[in-house]
Amino acid sequence: MVINKAKDEKILREACTISVDILKHVGESIREGITALELDNIAGNLCRKYHVKPAFKRVRGYNFNTCISVNDVAVHGIPKDIPLIKGDLVSIDFGIIHKGMYTDHCWTWSVGKPAENNAKLLLTGRQAVENCIPLAVTGNYTGDLGHEMERIAKDRGYNILKMFVGHGIGKTLHDSPDIPAYGSKGSGTRLITGMVICIECQVVNDNGRVVIDDDGWSAKTANGGNSVMFEYMLIVDNEKPIILTDTRSWDTLA
Repeated sequence: MVINKAKDEKILREACTISVDILKHVGESIREGITALELDNIAGNLCRKYHVKPAFKRVRGYNFNTCISVNDVAVHGIPKDIPLIKGDLVSIDFGIIHKGMYTDHCWTWSVGKPAENNAKLLLTGRQAVENCIPLAVTGNYTGDLGHEMERIAKDRGYNILKMFVGHGIGKTLHDSPDIPAYGSKGSGTRLITGMVICIECQVVNDNGRVVIDDDGWSAKTANGGNSVMFEYMLIVDNEKPIILTDTRSWDTLA
């Protein structure tokens, strides 16, 4: 989607404010002993409180408010009725529909203080996405963003997943363009003013391949390595992007 009406931008900003608040409350509920399914129910209750609809339930065959991916589940994790334990890495991917506008963003928390290797993975995952936010400006290319995300992950000894990509968003959950977490500078789709995009990256302590769990959704790393995911919604602008889901001040400790 390309924003060209002040009314649309106002609604989109409203949607993102609500969406960030819900995800913040769900994240603050993470603790030892709580289950991902309970966290998903909290998200659902908050959606009802705010009179918004969970976006992921619009995906055919998906019946949850969130995707909650724990440890070696990289993305699309089904919220399960299994208690979280200290040291778990919990990625919560979430979005809503508000007055016809969609949101989609993600954050990863550690249940308590992470092990040293997981702390490094969390920091790398954040930096891979956050360091390329300033590149989301008019005239740059999707490949500029992807190149930076992969560069940071590889420099730290990790891999990224190539089969799942960032994307445009707005009046649908997934819109053009695709924004892979890899690429060459100057390649891909040229970014234009007003384009609404989601920048995301799964950084894995594994070989970059996944297997789909028996639930038909959860994508797990091939060798059981841990994964983190961070995702931001932005509006492309001339000198610097407008960050719609600004969670940069959040901690990764639950």
